[in-house]
Amino acid sequence: MKRRDFIKISAALAASTVLPWATSASAALEDLRIIAPAKPGGGWDQTARAMEEVVRALNLAGSVSVENVAGAGGTVGLAQLAGQESGNGKVLMVMGLVMVGAILTNQSAATLAQTTPIARLTGEFEVLVVPAASEFKTLADLTTKLKADAGTVAFGGGSAGGTDHILAGLITKAVGADLTKLNYIPFSGGGEALAAILGGHVAAGISSLSEWEGQIKSGELRVLAISSGAKVEGVDAPTLKEQGVDVELANWRGVVAAPDLDDASKAGLLDLVKQVHDSAEWKKILADKKWTDLYLAGDEFAALVEEENKRTTDVLKAIGLVQ
Repeated sequence: MKRRDFIKISAALAASTVLPWATSASAALEDLRIIAPAKPGGGWDQTARAMEEVVRALNLAGSVSVENVAGAGGTVGLAQLAGQESGNGKVLMVMGLVMVGAILTNQSAATLAQTTPIARLTGEFEVLVVPAASEFKTLADLTTKLKADAGTVAFGGGSAGGTDHILAGLITKAVGADLTKLNYIPFSGGGEALAAILGGHVAAGISSLSEWEGQIKSGELRVLAISSGAKVEGVDAPTLKEQGVDVELANWRGVVAAPDLDDASKAGLLDLVKQVHDSAEWKKILADKKWTDLYLAGDEFAALVEEENKRTTDVLKAIGLVQ
């Protein structure tokens, strides 16, 4: 065989050979940066670092790092993504329902419409609780008083405009009570809210299930309802919907990418996140952290973000937090 023919055949074979690590759109990603728009330790940071761990374990990028950009409910990080990373297919940002409310309450110039939605990953359902000695034995007891005079039922939870506040508003609206009289007292952390509930300073509390799981199991707190669409395994409490209150809410977390991505970059990031989600490593993290798998990708996730933005805007406007 002539050397020239050998070279042609070798080149053809190389072009037709698909290497194991190059079977997906994401395989060509040289490096990946994941923005956690919060301080280290919180839910967004934990999600970013869990993704970093799996991306590294699966060798989905040449290198991967997490960057914390804290401030204003995540909107500082959002502004950076929207303003400085346009067209950059090597960056993802963790976000969630909390950011939807923060954009509104902080009157952020940057919005999620300026990002490329990739996927919702996880979520935590909220619980409505009362102290064990409360006069409210059932959800119906509480909503009856709420409908009679919404201002007499004080809810305690996280920051104003956050997921807990949104759920209090949705419940109040769903039962036909006066939303303009919603009595919601925000606290800076779950510990402060817990003390207020147990001390009788508020009538009821709202938070993620994991926040007060110990007090619920010990009997100090009684769960009147959980905000999931269906019963949650291991939680001895009916859903809001099961009790006639047509509300479902998850404090979900997901990832978005920079604006103005080309089709190849978007496809690569969608594929990378799907591989993370489908992996055994990710499933173990979900089990260890007790995160609920709420994976929803691409256009379906984009539609969810739009729906959540409308629902949150309507509630926060009625409450008076947003003009």
